[in-house]
Amino acid sequence: MKPSEHKTVQARILAYAQEIGWLFVSREEAEQRRGFDPAVPPTDRARNRSLFFDDLLYARVREFNPRYTEAEGALLGQFRHLHADIYGSREFVEHLRNRGKFFDHEERRERDLILIDYDYPALNVYEVTEEWAFHNGHYGTREDVVFLINGIPVLVIECKNANKDEAIAFGVDQIRRYHRETPELFVSQQLFTATDAIGFSYGVSWNTVRRNIFKWKDEEVGKLEAKVKSFCAIPQVQAFLKEYIIFAEKDEELNKYILRQHQTGAVEATPSPALSIPHVPGGLCGTLRAAARPSP
Repeated sequence: MKPSEHKTVQARILAYAQEIGWLFVSREEAEQRRGFDPAVPPTDRARNRSLFFDDLLYARVREFNPRYTEAEGALLGQFRHLHADIYGSREFVEHLRNRGKFFDHEERRERDLILIDYDYPALNVYEVTEEWAFHNGHYGTREDVVFLINGIPVLVIECKNANKDEAIAFGVDQIRRYHRETPELFVSQQLFTATDAIGFSYGVSWNTVRRNIFKWKDEEVGKLEAKVKSFCAIPQVQAFLKEYIIFAEKDEELNKYILRQHQTGAVEATPSPALSIPHVPGGLCGTLRAAARPSP
């Protein structure tokens, strides 16, 4: 049976990701690591299963935090209790930026909890998998391609058929549906993209408004390989997580933004970019002014 075009696009993305350092994890292995029970009917296997690679996450936490002595399920339980909304996402971003805390019982004080080693990136584990299924008891979804750092899913790509009209718009609509039906996915997943192998649009979870979804550009116009290898490059993804996601309140409502491609380069030139700002950035100049202010 000939694979559909969107599956062909999916396979290409997985191949390109492996070429830039992401380790491929098959769907079967990923489901095993998430605690799926093969004895359960396929339609029910994803029901309330883990959204992380639990063993790997715990192993990295213990390695990066030698004084961390909590039980293996403690941190995962903490993550599961985060609200499945923008507020839970903001709290999770704090963890991804190593601002979470744990109690050092020996020295009787709090310490920063390191989830990702940004200083020594080679110490992290970078993985990519496909057909990431989840069912929360009410709705089920299956994402095309998911990227994980240290067992934490941070980026999802939806692949569409270029022969269909408005293919990318359809992919973004799916992301919107995932937010409505299975919001638990987007506590840890901070970035999304939709591609039809020609266009490549990206945004940040909890903000799927059209004006805040951007096109990722590369000098090689229309080349999927170049776009995947630049957007999904490990240093780029880490920069998105550490620097380029912004939470801001406007009219007493919390909003989430991602810097546009040309803005990221400008912020890199700023001495001490902030990771959150108190006001919505207004264009590039506003972004730089905000970035120059210290974090609250």
